[in-house]
Amino acid sequence: MTNGKKTGKKQKIFKVKLNTSWKNVFLYGFLVLIAGFLFLSATAPLEQVTTVPLSQVISDVKEGKVKEISILDNKLTVKEQDKTVQSFKEPGVNTYQLFKDAGVSLDKTKVLVKDETGLNNWVNIMSSILPIILMVAFFYFIFRQARGAQENIFSFGQSRAKLFSKDTPRIRFSDVAGVDEAKQELTEIVDFLKNPGKYKAMGARTPKGVLMVGPSGTGKTLLARATAGEANVPFFSMAGSEFMEMLVGVGASRVRDLFNTAKKSQPAIIFIDEVDAIGRQRGAGIMGGHDEREQTLNQILVEMDGFAPTEQLVVIAATNRPDVLDPALIRPGRFDRRVMLDMPDVVGRKAILAIHARGKPFDKAVDWEKVAKRTVGFSGADIENMLNEAAILAARLEKKAIDMRDLEEAATKVKLGPEKKRLQSEDDKKMTAYHEAGHALVSWEMPHMDPIHRISIVSRGLSLGHTMMEPTEHVHETKTRLIEQISVLLGGRAAENLIFSEMTTGASDDIAKATEVARTMVVEWGMSELGPINLDGQQRHFYEQANISQEMAAKIDEQVKRITDAAYKRAASILLKLRKKLDLLADELLKKETIESEEFGRLIGPKKTFVKQDLALATVKA
Repeated sequence: MTNGKKTGKKQKIFKVKLNTSWKNVFLYGFLVLIAGFLFLSATAPLEQVTTVPLSQVISDVKEGKVKEISILDNKLTVKEQDKTVQSFKEPGVNTYQLFKDAGVSLDKTKVLVKDETGLNNWVNIMSSILPIILMVAFFYFIFRQARGAQENIFSFGQSRAKLFSKDTPRIRFSDVAGVDEAKQELTEIVDFLKNPGKYKAMGARTPKGVLMVGPSGTGKTLLARATAGEANVPFFSMAGSEFMEMLVGVGASRVRDLFNTAKKSQPAIIFIDEVDAIGRQRGAGIMGGHDEREQTLNQILVEMDGFAPTEQLVVIAATNRPDVLDPALIRPGRFDRRVMLDMPDVVGRKAILAIHARGKPFDKAVDWEKVAKRTVGFSGADIENMLNEAAILAARLEKKAIDMRDLEEAATKVKLGPEKKRLQSEDDKKMTAYHEAGHALVSWEMPHMDPIHRISIVSRGLSLGHTMMEPTEHVHETKTRLIEQISVLLGGRAAENLIFSEMTTGASDDIAKATEVARTMVVEWGMSELGPINLDGQQRHFYEQANISQEMAAKIDEQVKRITDAAYKRAASILLKLRKKLDLLADELLKKETIESEEFGRLIGPKKTFVKQDLALATVKA
């Protein structure tokens, strides 16, 4: 028979490593002393003992009722057959003589005499010394902390850059996707660092700096680390804000220390993230700017000018605000190259999906081509977040693999936010259903708009519903398509007005986006009767003078209003013509809450094909 335990397994042996520094020794000793005091107090009897006169104890001994007497100083603990009592004698009186004078013999009674004089002496000594030890230790820690603070003051000027050495797990170009042109530019930097002799023979010098520009999440930091990984050189990473402290001169000192440290490890790469935090244009401000920031920028300019031709040191900086950088920083000779990173296209997104899908179990039916087309406008960070959300959702539902439904829900969550089960009245749901149906039908009727992907009246984020389209990528936006977009945005308000003869606050975001598109058409893209002229007169600072007159501003407002009014009239006329389809779609939304593209096609029909026409001219005439 077996006892149920598996044999043949190695038992784990847990080893406890004790930190024997003097701080811990002092702490452990203090805890032992406290435990000793607690033990001494715990050894005292907890039960309530009856106190009797000494004459009764003598009488009980005489009658033979007492088994044992314990004597501790003046206290007598008497154990009888069925109980224990205590009594007290006069100080200095001998117990044996006391019983002898009373004519009582102690021959048949066990007598124990306890002596705790030595222990009491130790307790008295420790109670006297321990406060002194604690006081000395307290003042020692105070002085030590003060000395450490003084040393930290002088260490402010040292660089706080994170060093990724050759032994650190490296990121390679194969771990970065969707930025092929940027990788090609940086491949030459890698070759410079690996084979400097080849370029010196041709009289070429190593580029001093590379400025990577792109929106957030496109992989600027990842690409810089991949460059260091490919070149197999040390990588010093520091954010622009880390140079700044409240003490004057700290930023410049850290710049000097960073460059000196990197030069000792060359060939090496210095990476400055968010360089616009210290590289803003000098003197841009009514008070002349921040002096400490300008001193830090000046030191960076000096250090980059001081590179000798033989030094193999490259500075890579990243920003998403290149327009605010100082011209002296981005001129040739400092940042020689500018690498542009943009949102990945469908091929790039498919490659990014393949990278971030590693290590995750996916269903074989997942169509990665469809997922890549579904994620138009997603950055690399968005795609990574989407796959992570899909994995979390699949784990929550206890699935063995991630399927298309998980990916679809994750993409919607990243773009619009999680679902919210808000308590809505039937009237609110009906208004939301007609609002979203208005968007969908106007988009279905417009010839240049993308097909409908999903319509839902389930609340997400701040919206009560959403209408999503199957996005297609466009390099250029035409005036015709932009006007159609405005009509689609205003389709929800037009549906509310048509059905309820009422306006709601639900169209506020649509109106803001439509107005923004129309104003941009007028002031930046020259798509109005005012002609091809940039009329962006926005004052970014209160001390700047507007570059357009009040009369021109009034004309801009008039053109914006004409575009939005005409787009709204077009949306209203479409919904009036498709009133039956509008009611049908809204009723279906109230029943199912969410309608996918296939079901939308069965309800409304396939998207019509139109002959290309000048809708912009038709809009202006309207």
